[in-house]
Amino acid sequence: MAFPDMETIIFIKHPVMKKPVFYFVFIMLMAFSTNLRSQVVSISLWPGGVPGFRLSTTYAEKETLVEGLSTRYERVTNPSLFPYLPPKEKATGTAVLICPGGGYAGLAFSHEGHAIAKWLNEHGIAGIILKYRLPSDMIMVDKSVGPLQDAQEALRTIRRNAAKWNIDPQKIGVMGFSAGGHLASTLSTHFDEKVYEPTDNTSARPDFSILIYPVITMDSSFTHAGSRRNLIGQDPSPEQILRFSNEKQINGNTPPAFLVHSADDKTVPVKNSMVYYENLVKYGIPSELHVFRKGGHGYGLAVNRETQAAWPELCINWLKASGF
Repeated sequence: MAFPDMETIIFIKHPVMKKPVFYFVFIMLMAFSTNLRSQVVSISLWPGGVPGFRLSTTYAEKETLVEGLSTRYERVTNPSLFPYLPPKEKATGTAVLICPGGGYAGLAFSHEGHAIAKWLNEHGIAGIILKYRLPSDMIMVDKSVGPLQDAQEALRTIRRNAAKWNIDPQKIGVMGFSAGGHLASTLSTHFDEKVYEPTDNTSARPDFSILIYPVITMDSSFTHAGSRRNLIGQDPSPEQILRFSNEKQINGNTPPAFLVHSADDKTVPVKNSMVYYENLVKYGIPSELHVFRKGGHGYGLAVNRETQAAWPELCINWLKASGF
């Protein structure tokens, strides 16, 4: 789209005064131009068709917009990636796939999506937000693997585009908040589980994970009940509970993790992060856990909050110390 220069004017007849009035509109046009250029263009995750798709005429995606920015998604039907890429001269080569939370019922795309990607960009890290499908029997043959299918393909897509996006294919991590933390830890422990037929042999293994107040387990004694119900149903089998209790799926090939939780989290008990960390240590996987005395749940970057506001700096330090 071509935009006019600063000398351009538009000649309009004023509807009330009924005589010509000159309007200098270049400011509005330039602002519009800047806004367009700052928009992140989404990339469809499954251009050839979503695996395990079930047709529903009543299931429609819902997007919440605030000042033109997507802040929440529900009933996702078109899984997509939103790549925030730092300038080439500032890029470190590291990339993070971001999984917003929302209890597997919605996606908190503002403070656990756009804000996180922009913060990563400030440190030369590519932040790529995943708009993943939320588990639903209406559009999925097996709703328990729908989000994992999207996460695996998202990681593979980033790795396939690494050269074009100035990314080191061996420095691609995953980050998740709350239920998005469950998806991130599921990808970290089920990256080689064949839940769809990939088009090539590109690895879906993250090189590291960042888990912020994550849901980890499906154990009813300390899971997040809504996330569990939405993912594996009201009465899941023991096999499904074990399969998606990610603290029990850790092995020697699980990527290192940086975990953040608050002791007073009433939504997702801190035990979720603690058991994941304990089993990472058991397998000798270099990881880090930060438990803050207060903070509750859902604070994103925790700007102007209590001690948990330290986690972003601690995270960057951990990435540097870990070679990412």
